[in-house]
Amino acid sequence: MQTAPFTESAKELCKTQHRFMRLSWTEAPVGMMCFDFDRDRRWTRGQLYDAADTSKPPKTIFDRSVRDRYGDPGSPIQVRDENGNFRIRLRDGKIWLSGGGASPDGDLPFLDQMSLETKEVKRLWRCEKGVYESVVRLEYDAAGMPVSFITEHESTTTPPNLRRRSIDGKVVKALTDFADPTPQIRGIKKQLVSYNRKDGVPLSATMYLPADWQPGKRLPMLVWAYPVEFNDASTAGQITSSPSRFTRISGLSHLALVLEGYAVMDAATMPIIGDPETMNDTFVEQIVDAAQAAIDHAFEMGVADRHRVAVGGHSYGAFMTANLLSHCRLFKAGVARSGAYNRTLTPFGFQSERRPYWEARDVYQKVSPFTWADQIKDPILLVHGEKDNNPGTFPVQSERLYQAIKGNGGTVRLVMLPEESHGYRARESVLHTHSETLDWLNKYVRDAKP
Repeated sequence: MQTAPFTESAKELCKTQHRFMRLSWTEAPVGMMCFDFDRDRRWTRGQLYDAADTSKPPKTIFDRSVRDRYGDPGSPIQVRDENGNFRIRLRDGKIWLSGGGASPDGDLPFLDQMSLETKEVKRLWRCEKGVYESVVRLEYDAAGMPVSFITEHESTTTPPNLRRRSIDGKVVKALTDFADPTPQIRGIKKQLVSYNRKDGVPLSATMYLPADWQPGKRLPMLVWAYPVEFNDASTAGQITSSPSRFTRISGLSHLALVLEGYAVMDAATMPIIGDPETMNDTFVEQIVDAAQAAIDHAFEMGVADRHRVAVGGHSYGAFMTANLLSHCRLFKAGVARSGAYNRTLTPFGFQSERRPYWEARDVYQKVSPFTWADQIKDPILLVHGEKDNNPGTFPVQSERLYQAIKGNGGTVRLVMLPEESHGYRARESVLHTHSETLDWLNKYVRDAKP
């Protein structure tokens, strides 16, 4: 820090122990909230520094696992100052926090008040079960103290609308009354499902079913997932979605398949658990076990025909999809969008893998579906943006996997989308991808023989 007129030497305000994450300034008395990140432990710490007295040691305000969604204290609410810069709202030594409120019952957002002196937290409001309502912004009196707040309220059958609540959360006034933009999909059934992997790790997913589904009617099913790394099983099993949110199908959403008579097991958890240095040693085994658990549970629910199940994902989820088709025969087909399949092309690490290729050759080979292309016996649809500039998923990844599978006699289709990057934006690209996906799954899953 250097003070005007900038003739004196700069003073060190803070120095992080671990990787710097972000910082935010408070209102007067000015302090700086600095967050660092311990990559080994996946741990974050937020410390408050006194900008007026750099000799004072920082005070630790937040100290927690980044994967512990149930223990997430929320984020400090900020306001713009007279110069248009965001600052943490600070009044009488208190700040206000809003968070997603992950819980075993699903996401239940909240609003808290915290004393920076004692770190005592007072719960002002929390979303009730059965709906989803989140804080949009706080409203203040002339002294800057919160007197009310705006929320966005929704349920499975009512679209998001704005409400005003008093600061104690009790007084409610509707501010908007937007109509359902897609009433034709409102009959879709949705529920949060929980089950266990064979090693005891709890898993979850949101199950979407067609409006005309009846118990016992077995459907073709898509499992859509994205692997996430964890240090321990306790945080890996936490639920981070809400069954009470308004169902939307827009853009490239794979939920469009529900309208075609498929069950969709969305956001099926695929945790990779272990030491950060070596967890990818068992990446394949862990995703296969998670996939088996998902299919078993859907079958036990009377929902899925286990002989007509597909798997799909985007980016790291596409990498997962190709690996599953390489190492098990649980699925009739797969859909992999914008993925990476040859890890020797990302030799200095990928996702959370920190070892370079030359330190872990066997692991890089093991988790590369390209290595096992001759074992991909079930049909896979590869989709990729022709101008994907994401450094881990250059288009050559899909092109080379296509050639490898095709050369080994496998069933594969490659769709390259012109002018698209890692995600697909153009109407033509979105509709074409939907068409390719539906045709592929109808042919190889819905209409497939056991």
